[in-house]
Amino acid sequence: MNCIGILYHPKLERAKAFSRELEKFLSAQGVSFWSCSAWEGEKARPQVVDSDLILSIGGDGTILRAARAVIPHAIPIVGINLGNLGFMAELKAAEALDKLPQLLSGKGWIEERAMLEVKLLSQTESLQALNDIVVGRGRSARLVNIEAKIDGKVMTTYRADGVIVATATGSTSYSLAANGPILYPQAKEILLKPVCSHLTLDKAVVLPPETIIELKVTTSHEAILSCDGQVELPLNSGDEVTVKISPYVTRFLRIQPRTYFYSSLDSKLRGKIS
Repeated sequence: MNCIGILYHPKLERAKAFSRELEKFLSAQGVSFWSCSAWEGEKARPQVVDSDLILSIGGDGTILRAARAVIPHAIPIVGINLGNLGFMAELKAAEALDKLPQLLSGKGWIEERAMLEVKLLSQTESLQALNDIVVGRGRSARLVNIEAKIDGKVMTTYRADGVIVATATGSTSYSLAANGPILYPQAKEILLKPVCSHLTLDKAVVLPPETIIELKVTTSHEAILSCDGQVELPLNSGDEVTVKISPYVTRFLRIQPRTYFYSSLDSKLRGKIS
């Protein structure tokens, strides 16, 4: 590998300190590198183009930012976990310097994860999400009405705090907290799950990858569109959001066995870091 990018959590002193350790390590290996706060995706994007690998230093939230920063380039990411659960991370900080040489020498395998593309019909640009998008109420503790169309046909109108549209990656995040099912990591199916639904459909629906979901909000108060819990846009009553599988994927470079997800799932759900 000729060039490696380092994206770190800017609010974690440990992440910034470890990024400096990585810089020294890569320099000693004769590998060129660049580093940037994961919160500055626009600044990182021009440097991503010529990179062979991205090291994400922080937790799962940092990986979500890294995944959006590399679009439209299919550059693999290695997550080095300094957070709590690290569902997507590949390495713990304590083992990273020992195991990185194997990855730099070409060992490991690529895992591809589906992403979502979401478009607010009142805007021209679409957004990408690795975990999920949420259409729901804002700060007010009042329900919103969300009409859900599947491939142009009305399925139901939720009266709820919100509706989650999640990928397999997002199935272990907010959707899981709302009692949604867990999908295997490489699944391309889409999860549709209401949050605190009142007297309307409250079960998750698993939809095929080619599905187009349309969500229309009716509300007398504030509502929002949230992308990966990190990008938020205000919604007005009558606004429509379209969600489908993105043409882009997130690629993770892994050195763990291909069964890693299942062997660590129970411990991570119980909050135990091995």
